[in-house]
Amino acid sequence: MTTHDAHEQENEYEGGAPDMSTGTTEPDGENNADAAIPELVIISGMSGAGRSTAAKCLEDLGWFVVDNLPPALIPTMVELGARSQGNVARIAVVVDVRGRQFFDNLRESLADLDAKQVTRRIVFLESSDEALVRRFESVRRPHPLQGDGRIVDGIAAERDLLRELRGDADLVIDTSSLNVHELRAKMDAQFAGDEEPELRATVMSFGFKYGLPVDADLVVDMRFLPNPHWVPELRPFTGLNDEVANYVYNQPGAKEFLDRYTELLQLIAAGYRREGKRYVTIAVGCTGGKHRSVATAEKLAARLASEGVETVVVHRDMGRE
Repeated sequence: MTTHDAHEQENEYEGGAPDMSTGTTEPDGENNADAAIPELVIISGMSGAGRSTAAKCLEDLGWFVVDNLPPALIPTMVELGARSQGNVARIAVVVDVRGRQFFDNLRESLADLDAKQVTRRIVFLESSDEALVRRFESVRRPHPLQGDGRIVDGIAAERDLLRELRGDADLVIDTSSLNVHELRAKMDAQFAGDEEPELRATVMSFGFKYGLPVDADLVVDMRFLPNPHWVPELRPFTGLNDEVANYVYNQPGAKEFLDRYTELLQLIAAGYRREGKRYVTIAVGCTGGKHRSVATAEKLAARLASEGVETVVVHRDMGRE
C-alpha cells in the first residue's frame, strides 16, 4: 500500500486526533481503546543511494509507504495510522532533500514521537561520492542540490545537510557496491517476517588503501599473510584464481586462521540471532583488495553457506587498481 499524497490520507480519516500516549481517540466525544500505534520507519539518505528501492522493498512487505512527506507531518501520519483500526500497522516515510524547507522540523517531530513512545527506526542510505556521480551521470540528471554547480557540489551540500541525521540512524546501509537485488536482500533481512532466513551475511573483500567499508559489522585484516602482489607470476591474477588462493592458503597460519575465525563467527551468529539481528556484513581486507582478501572472502562465504547462513559475496575493490 502506498501513497504520494498525504492530504488524501488526512481527508480519509477526518475527526479527532488520537492520544497516542494512552491508545485512545475521541472523535465526536467517543473513546476508542483499540487504537494501536503503528510501527514507523523513516527512510532517508543520499540522493541516488537507493531510497526508492528501499521504500519499494518495504511496500512489497506490506508497509504503508509515504514518499517525500514533510517531516512536520510525520506525527500526523502516525496518528492517522493509529486510527485505522489496525489496517495500517506499519508505516514507512521517505524523507529527502526535496523537502529541505521542512527538514529542520524533523528533530522536533522525532522528539514528539519519542515522547509518545512510538516505535521508530531511521534507515540511512549511504554511498560514496564516486558511485553517486556515476549514477547521476548514467541517468543524465542533475543532483537536486547542485544548482549552477557540479554534481559533486550538490553531493557535498547534501552530505553536510544530512550529517546529523546519519549519526542518529539505527541502520546505515552503504550501497556503493550493491546492486538492486543486494539492497533488497539487506532490507528483507531487517524487516521481513519470520518466514525469511534467520541470518544473512554479506562477505565483502576490500582494500585498506581505499578505505574501510562504512557499513561493516566485522572487519578482518589479512595483511598478516605474504602478499601475492610481490610474486610476479601471481600479480596479474586475483584471489578468484586457484593459483592465488592456493598460494595464500599454503602460508603458515592461513588455514588455522580460517578455522578459528569460522568458529568465532558461529558464536557471534548465535548472539545475533538471540538479539534479533538478521543481517551481518563481514569485511575482509588486504592492501589492495585483489588477492588475499578476495581468496579469504570466498572461503569464508563457503564455510558460512555450508552452515546454513544465506551468504552474498561482494568484491568491492577488485579490478580497481
